[in-house]
Amino acid sequence: MHIGNLIREKLEEKQRTVVWLAHELSYSRTNVYKIFAKSSIDTHVLMRISQILRYDFFRDYSHELGEECRE
Repeated sequence: MHIGNLIREKLEEKQRTVVWLAHELSYSRTNVYKIFAKSSIDTHVLMRISQILRYDFFRDYSHELGEECRE
């Protein structure tokens, strides 16, 4: 799972812009684009993004972990 790609997808699904997310996070647009490029992310930042986008990204990690544990 590439968390940056997933965040970008959810942002697009919510029909929000990079500028909007940057404002909500108090980040620059450049830093938001850096998040999109990351395959991992600090949990505090992910929590903030989850709250802002109203989407539980941690659930996706749990689902992926569950699949790995079943193997």
